[in-house]
Amino acid sequence: MKGRPLPIGVDNFRELIEKEYYYVDKTAFIKELLDRKGKVNLFTRPRRFGKSLNLSMLQCFFERRHPGGENLFRGLAIMKAGEAYTSHMSQYPVISVSLKSMKQSNYELAYMQLKKSIGEEFRRHDEVLETDKLTASEKERFQALRDVQGRDSDYLDALWFLSACLKKCYGKNTIILLDEYDVPLENAYFNGFYEQMVSLIRSLYESALKTNENLEFAVITGCLRISRESIFTGLNNLNVISITNPTYGEHFGFTQRETEEMLAFYGRQNHKDEMKKWYDGYLFGNTEVYNPWSVINYVNQIWADEKALPQPFWSNTSSNSIIRTLIDRADMRVKQELEDLIQGKSIEKPIHEDITYEDIEPDRPKEMLWSFLFFTGYLKKTGERLEDGVRYISMSIPNQEVRYIYKNTVLSWFEQKIKKRDLQPFYSSLAYGRIPELEGEISRLLREGISFYDSREAFYHGFLMGLFNGMEDYYTYSNRESGEGRYDICLKSPEVERPVIILELKLASSFGELEKRSQEAVNQILIKHYQADLFRDGYTEALCYGIAFYKKSCRVSLIRRRIGQEKGN
Repeated sequence: MKGRPLPIGVDNFRELIEKEYYYVDKTAFIKELLDRKGKVNLFTRPRRFGKSLNLSMLQCFFERRHPGGENLFRGLAIMKAGEAYTSHMSQYPVISVSLKSMKQSNYELAYMQLKKSIGEEFRRHDEVLETDKLTASEKERFQALRDVQGRDSDYLDALWFLSACLKKCYGKNTIILLDEYDVPLENAYFNGFYEQMVSLIRSLYESALKTNENLEFAVITGCLRISRESIFTGLNNLNVISITNPTYGEHFGFTQRETEEMLAFYGRQNHKDEMKKWYDGYLFGNTEVYNPWSVINYVNQIWADEKALPQPFWSNTSSNSIIRTLIDRADMRVKQELEDLIQGKSIEKPIHEDITYEDIEPDRPKEMLWSFLFFTGYLKKTGERLEDGVRYISMSIPNQEVRYIYKNTVLSWFEQKIKKRDLQPFYSSLAYGRIPELEGEISRLLREGISFYDSREAFYHGFLMGLFNGMEDYYTYSNRESGEGRYDICLKSPEVERPVIILELKLASSFGELEKRSQEAVNQILIKHYQADLFRDGYTEALCYGIAFYKKSCRVSLIRRRIGQEKGN
């Protein structure tokens, strides 16, 4: 198997280049940063879109600790940009900190992880202690932070202090790179220590970024833009580049050309259409891009086995607590709109870029769900308009992979919501043949759930099977041979004195056809003698249900059949 290994999970630029992994050249990102001269640049992109790798690339290019950087960047776009750009290579002290390790169950553990991350970065710059440019007290504080022994007050401006030490040592301003900046805030919100974390992070960021005379520029990455009022108070030099911003569009995610070049490199051009259907469709600014995590994983599979089928790789990367919380509080209108999206339709919503985690609270507008879905990559922009100063964006599901996530992950969340409800009225009406009550319960559960109508009986079959899993007194069977065919669903009690329950399901093409189709379903049970084999197992009575569905309505027909009986009643 010829070709370069694919960098699955590799987000260290030096490792990627030196070990000769396949690399999609994103070094033009460096040129645009230098051209635009933003002081503090916040990039928000969905997870697994190359943010960490790009920060690692910036560190390798700019940091003075990386002599011989031209070897890492040989043949890449930035080396062809001219001396105005290459002259910046290996010229700056760089502070690089990732906050993803702060995802902990309480404030104390999260704070300790922050101190460890800061300590690691101080250790990386140990050489400043060997100079005579720091005072004795500065060296003492540096050593304390390096050894994770600093006072609490020392950590509030630790990044500023490190940049000041580096400026003294090297005479040049420092570049600061912060990865996963929003992880500690999201984690703190869901674990009940949000206010403590906001206070800590605000102090850390403000001292490093607001009026830091030692700062050359900063690049910060995360999934969501957190409101300036939350942690960036007074930071007037903040340049936010979200997925709606027209700049930097091609530097995160893979373009059409980059994806086709990768397929050609591995001799898999014939998978272009499947690749586009499953993993394309994101719009960053005016640039359409593919999900890079999924593209790399899919190419890796078809490189080994050309017949490998596309999979939802992105769905397994992490859960999204925010979206699940918002969906748990969704009303009927939101459920209907989610169903429309799954069917391939678009919705139009006002989108709010300034988000705080308080927007998740139950008293906040449920419409905030759409902003979270949009900025985290679960929806793409298909159009926009401005009305009375409010920005409305038309959105749809970007591709087959994300549609799979909606159909499975999001649908399962709704199913779990239903399972938390009291299903005893549903079970009781089914077991005792109370038709009006049973129709009402099924219709209610359908309305409370989420569905996608594709003219298949399979959805309703799966919906009922999920509900029956909670009937502790019955065993559930599906599509088993019995009599002269296969029943849809059968519920059997270990006690043969209880009636066995047989269900046949039908789809109706209109509301008015429900009654007719439910009668056809129950008659099919009798015509094909589904109950015959069950009687031979010792059961003496069968409740034969024909259930017809049209969208979220149903009709139920019932015939009770007893052993030896030839006609129903």
